[in-house]
Amino acid sequence: MSNALRTTTVGSFAKPDYLQRARNRHSAGKVTAKELDGLTRQATKEVIEVQKELGLDVFVHGEMERGDMVGYFGENLPGMRPGELVRSYGNRYYHKPVIASEVRWDAPVTVDLWRYAQSLTDKPMKGMLTGPYTIVEWSFDEHYGSRREAVLAMARAIHHEAEALAKAGAKYIQVDEPAIHTRPGEDFDLAVEAMGVVVKGVSAEFHTHICYGDVPKIYPGMLRLPVTQIHLAFKNANFELLHLLEADPWDSKKELGLGVLDVHDHHVESVEEVKEGIKHALRLVPADRLWIEPDCGLKTRTPEEVRKKLRVMVAARDEVRRDLAL
Repeated sequence: MSNALRTTTVGSFAKPDYLQRARNRHSAGKVTAKELDGLTRQATKEVIEVQKELGLDVFVHGEMERGDMVGYFGENLPGMRPGELVRSYGNRYYHKPVIASEVRWDAPVTVDLWRYAQSLTDKPMKGMLTGPYTIVEWSFDEHYGSRREAVLAMARAIHHEAEALAKAGAKYIQVDEPAIHTRPGEDFDLAVEAMGVVVKGVSAEFHTHICYGDVPKIYPGMLRLPVTQIHLAFKNANFELLHLLEADPWDSKKELGLGVLDVHDHHVESVEEVKEGIKHALRLVPADRLWIEPDCGLKTRTPEEVRKKLRVMVAARDEVRRDLAL
C-alpha cells in the first residue's frame, strides 16, 4: 500500500433495507438475536465487497450492528442503559443513554464483528470506537455528577476495548469524538486527557474523527490529541477549513484525514472538484501524511449513493497520483 494519499472511510455505511427491517422486527420480538446476527454479518460482507471493488486502502466494517454511535456503547457497557428517544439531527432519533452507575468494561464489545470483517479481506480493517468525551456529552449522567469523573471513567472503559481490538490484531483504531468542540473553552483539556487514557500503552495506530462544528475554536489546540491522524469534514464547507492550516501550519508529526465527500448531500461530487480539494490540501500537508476520506460516516446515504461517491473519491485520488507522479 502506497503511503501517498491513502483512502479509507469514516466508519458507518448505509444499512440495506433487509437489515433495517430485521432490526425493527427484532425490537418487536419477531426476529431472534441469532437471525439478526446472521443478517448483520451478511450486510457486513456486502460492505467489504464494495470496498474491495472500489479499491480502498484501509477498510471499515460498516457498523451494521449499531443503530447509533453512542447508543451502541450505552447498550453494551455495564453501568449504562438506553434512555428516552431524543432527536439527533433532521428526523433521526436515538435512545440517549443513561449513565446509571459506575461505568465498567467486562468483555469486548466490538471485537467479534471486527474479527469477522477482517477475515474477509487482506486489507487492514479499522477498529471503530466512540470516544469517551462524546459518549458522556451525548448521555444523561445520573451517577457521577462530575463531568471530569464521568469522562475519565468512560475513557478507562474505552481503553480496555481498544486494548482488546489491538490484541485481536487491529492495526488502526479510530476513536470518534464529534462532540469534542462542544465546550472548547470549558473542558477541551479534559477531552485531550481522556484520549490519552484511551490510547496509553495500546499497540495500534490511532485516528480520530472530529465532525461538523466550530472547529476553528479548537485549532490548533486539537493537535495536542495523542493520535496519529485527525480527520475533519472539509467538503461540506467547500474546503474553507484549509485556511486554518494556511494561517497556522499543520503539525509535521500528524496525519490529516481530508474529508472530500459531503455525506449530507445527495449530489455526487465530480472527480474534478475532489481533485481540486486534494491538490489544495497538498500545498499544506505532504502526500504521505494526507488521507482521503468522506466528510463523515456514510449511513445517511443510500447504498447506491455511497458506491457512486466513493468511486469518485478513489478516481480523483488516482488521477492526482498520476498528475503529480506520486
